Amino acid sequence: MREKLVHPIFKHLSEVISENNLEAYVVGGYVRDLILNRPSNDIDVVVCGSGINLAKLTAKKLGIRNVSIFKNFGTAMFRYKGVEIEFVGARKESYQRDSRNPIVEDGSLDDDQKRRDFTINALAISLHKDNFGELLDPFEGIKHIEEKIIITPCDPLITFSDDPLRMLRAIRFATQLNFSIHPTTFEAIKANASRIDIISGERIVTELNKILMSPTPSIGFKLLDESGLLRLIFPELSKLKGVDYVDGIGHKDNFYHTLEVLDNLSQNSDDLWLRWAAVLHDIAKPRTKKFVKGIGWTFYAHNFIGEKMIPKIFKRMKLPLNEKMKFIQKMVLLHMRPIVLSQEIVTDSAIRRLLFEAGDDIDSLMTLCEADITSKNEYKVKKFTDNFKLVRQKLKDVEERDQVRNFQPPVTGNIIMETFNLRPCQEIGIIKSRIKDAILDGEIHNDYDEAYAYMLKVAEELGLKKVNE
Repeated sequence: MREKLVHPIFKHLSEVISENNLEAYVVGGYVRDLILNRPSNDIDVVVCGSGINLAKLTAKKLGIRNVSIFKNFGTAMFRYKGVEIEFVGARKESYQRDSRNPIVEDGSLDDDQKRRDFTINALAISLHKDNFGELLDPFEGIKHIEEKIIITPCDPLITFSDDPLRMLRAIRFATQLNFSIHPTTFEAIKANASRIDIISGERIVTELNKILMSPTPSIGFKLLDESGLLRLIFPELSKLKGVDYVDGIGHKDNFYHTLEVLDNLSQNSDDLWLRWAAVLHDIAKPRTKKFVKGIGWTFYAHNFIGEKMIPKIFKRMKLPLNEKMKFIQKMVLLHMRPIVLSQEIVTDSAIRRLLFEAGDDIDSLMTLCEADITSKNEYKVKKFTDNFKLVRQKLKDVEERDQVRNFQPPVTGNIIMETFNLRPCQEIGIIKSRIKDAILDGEIHNDYDEAYAYMLKVAEELGLKKVNE
């Protein structure tokens, strides 16, 4: 492995370690990614002794003053030439049933490798000059990388019971690397699924986000479902699964449809929050599902109800209750609109209204809706895809001509109040709404003079008179 340790930090570390007669290794994910030829900017160094001391010695040699030290954890870190290096002393761990936080003691490299979550993360490379680059692989991690298997170095039942977050990490690694989880390891996840309740929402969301940002995120969600974890950490998504039949008529399985939309979207967007919108776009279908004779299965208003469900889901799952959440609500609320437009003759009025409501998120909305085309009928897919191209062109043409994206009506509330000597009242809202609708419907242009004249017309209907009349 010597030839793979090309970053200059390794040469300096080797010198410090050898000069001070220390035993230290680069371990974990960085070693795994070296073997897989994956980029990695985080280097973990384990030393048989004090990680903080090694960090200080190395920083002094490199002239680095900014070293972050965490005495409670016995770790230290600093950045050097584009990578973050974390130093920790080799340790062994024991756990109590009600916490994933271990009791930590000083240990050997062997102890440290045994506490690792998976064999592919238990690899170590020596940094001492005498055996620089020597790979230590006590649990056949290289073999498991070649076989594309996720397996624990020790008894998986104990591994997952001690730290249930490792169950999500197993699924996350399987998703990111396109590996399979060893059957015995996966059975242990099933057996320990209920232990996930001691893990914080923030930790769970971190893993879910990494699954979502994988090349094919559906792999992870299917594993979450099969393991029994999904219904515990994301029950609303779990409830999408299954098909009901009435009079021999069934609907599509909305869980697998959602995953197909997510995978489609992931081919065209790296936006985490748009991927969340794909996961949540049909989240209200179980609540709105109804069989209507002569029509079949309906999900009326699932977009409206889905939008209202999102804050509660975000709060429980410790997702951000900010503009990211509002963006997803907008996507869920509007995701039916472009689909409807693609099925009928598109009017300029409908396009203007969509531009007004979607604003700067119109491109994200269109990307989501195009991903929502999941029919197995190739003719239908081609028809929808071609129609979406027409809608996109129409959006571009109308926007260039009418400039209604995020527009504010040319006549403000203050102008209305001054013109008719009004205090805040219902009539002001009526006039503003009528002006907005007139512009969006194409009755008048998005122009001050036309809007002002239209204001006078509406005011006359309401019995209002200008101040100077």
